[in-house]
Amino acid sequence: MLSNSRRVVITGMGMVSPIGLTVADTWQALIAGKSGIDYISHFDAASFVTRFAAEVKGFDPLAYFDQKEAHRMDRFTQFAVATSLQAVESAGLSIDDSNAEETGVIIGNSVCGLLEVTEQIKVLREAGPRRISPLLAPTMTGDAAPVQVSLTLGAKGPSYAPSSTCSSSSDSIGHAYELIRHEEAKVMVAGGTEAPIMPICVAAFNAARALSTRNDDPQSACRPFDAERDGFVLGEGAAILVLEDLNHALKRGAPILAELAAYSATSDAFHLTQPSPDGAGATKALNRALEKAGVSPNEVDYINAHGTSTRFNDKAETHTVKSTFGEFAYRIPMSATKSMTGHLLGAAGAIEAIICILAINHGVIPPTLNLTHPDPDCDLDYVPLKARPAKVNTAISNSFGFGGHNSVLIFRRYNE
Repeated sequence: MLSNSRRVVITGMGMVSPIGLTVADTWQALIAGKSGIDYISHFDAASFVTRFAAEVKGFDPLAYFDQKEAHRMDRFTQFAVATSLQAVESAGLSIDDSNAEETGVIIGNSVCGLLEVTEQIKVLREAGPRRISPLLAPTMTGDAAPVQVSLTLGAKGPSYAPSSTCSSSSDSIGHAYELIRHEEAKVMVAGGTEAPIMPICVAAFNAARALSTRNDDPQSACRPFDAERDGFVLGEGAAILVLEDLNHALKRGAPILAELAAYSATSDAFHLTQPSPDGAGATKALNRALEKAGVSPNEVDYINAHGTSTRFNDKAETHTVKSTFGEFAYRIPMSATKSMTGHLLGAAGAIEAIICILAINHGVIPPTLNLTHPDPDCDLDYVPLKARPAKVNTAISNSFGFGGHNSVLIFRRYNE
């Protein structure tokens, strides 16, 4: 066990997802097996190959900031600010002159401010360059979210935005963990945000043949580990965690939700979109994380799978888990919550990290929806269809992204 000065705990969480506008609402929907996938309402998708997605419904930015501030942010940044405010409030954290320089912000994303970019491209074509909004430059950049969150919270520590496709927010949390362990910060606000449900993104992923095309029944479209899976479902939202040095958290009497025990990341260096079939990079990331955490294979109680519902990913992830855990792989419950939330790209890892923490605290493992025709190549325990009560002391969140990114986070129940 590390000394307290090198232990990192989670003290706050915030979330806006396709199945809930808070952490509590999202968790209740997950346990109930509620899907957030439906026909696209953000734009007219009638001519698209895929006409459905997992949209955030009912989000009101004016609940968090005024109209003028909202106008200065792309949707992905609005999500980030809202969830950061939720997380800081749940942590009971006040940021002022006494701790601002020891508090940082790392928020990852994948496609960042394309919504504003696409709107301004129309302006450029129709009205010319002099009519481009002066807000475009600061709102379209990848670091717009952590910049705005830092401004809103008054956090003056490290601030940046990792972008590693589907691993972005897991890497954000991992980087925050490392900064605290190396005493570069006492508190980090970290996670991911994404708002990719727009014509250019849907068309792009359709062109890559990555999305499901089950337009006749959207809620059954995301089918991780199922033999009839045909692609992932695009989702949007954000999730933010407050990470703290344990001594700092204890001193201020913060609620300790879990301990982040390890982070590891590797790269396949294999293909632009497909995972390595042998899962070598992902296996290395899992093994390293277990070694860093001092966790034996038989001590893992739950794995939140990357589980995208794509042909290659689900099979490769199953192979990776078998390679890492051997005979224990068949005993570890492993669910794919993207079956309900869709794939939030750069925000996926943070949402799934929070789900691991909730499983630890509530003693329930959320299900994998739509797993009705198991793939013979995917033969592990994926907690099909219904949530399952379970004692969870140690949970793993896998994020395996386009480009061969492999990121693993291990959370465990906090013990003094």
